[in-house]
Amino acid sequence: MRTSRDNQPRDNRPEENRKRTLDRVISKFGLGSRTEARSWIGAGRVTVNGKKIQSPDLWVDPDVDKVALDGRPITASEKQYLLLYKPKGYLTTYKDPEGRPTIYDLLGGVKEFVFPVGRLDQDTTGLLMLTNDGGFGDYITSPESKVPKTYLVKSSQLLSEDQLEQLRRGVTLSDGPTAPAVVKRIRDSQKYTFFEITITEGRNRQVRRMVEALGAKVLKLVRVRIGTLEIAGLEIGKYRPLTAEEIRTLRKPSRGSGHSDRRADRRGDRRGDQEKDQQRDRQQDAGPRAKVRREAERPRRSGSSGRGANETRRRGRND
Repeated sequence: MRTSRDNQPRDNRPEENRKRTLDRVISKFGLGSRTEARSWIGAGRVTVNGKKIQSPDLWVDPDVDKVALDGRPITASEKQYLLLYKPKGYLTTYKDPEGRPTIYDLLGGVKEFVFPVGRLDQDTTGLLMLTNDGGFGDYITSPESKVPKTYLVKSSQLLSEDQLEQLRRGVTLSDGPTAPAVVKRIRDSQKYTFFEITITEGRNRQVRRMVEALGAKVLKLVRVRIGTLEIAGLEIGKYRPLTAEEIRTLRKPSRGSGHSDRRADRRGDRRGDQEKDQQRDRQQDAGPRAKVRREAERPRRSGSSGRGANETRRRGRND
């Protein structure tokens, strides 16, 4: 089923942030890969606002510009959200000139074209999302979204706690320092360290390069978690659709985002001030002044004159 682009919710991002190159727009509408889109554009089959365009690098706004293929306006495919357990040896690409297997060889039965949300290199296994929802894919891969991705790593040598701490603090790579990471040692064998690392960035071969910055190599790398999505229950080489709840959860701002951090800091400051005030009050209640105050109040509660007051004063002196 295909629905008209006019029926899609309008993107509220600024115009300059909505624009994409023509080949990317065609691909993200689910019509084919970017390579196919470039061939269609080069063959003169694509028009933008009625004008034939043969440059795939033209920037267009899919919400405003009218893009057509073979004279027919392109329409958005029904949204697809898939989770694949990528095996080792498969390329995250549509077609390989050398004929090596790609992730699309594993997607039998998927009628709409979907693109990978991020990439895993040939030797890396684990979770990979695919979709034809460009906005969703952009959100997940955006550094500002800080969607956490967790990997299980086998290093080529034993790593000290100091080395793991370097990963936690961040290491300097050729494209700049990495953001702090969550690192958990799983176990050590005689020669290797197995650990888990969670990052919120998505640089090329980032985990491998981080380990190399320590003077070691990655022997095995498995992505076991994306946000709240777990690898458990998914067979290697198989895929499943995401549930509506999983999609909604992934779209929520990450707790690691800057706004969330600042709000959490402010809440923590307020809670800290409240706890300090409560502690000070408890200390005052337990102090000498509090005892004098309680004793002074007892006669008023028992009566201000007569036998009751005298008995209260005597009991107060004996407390």
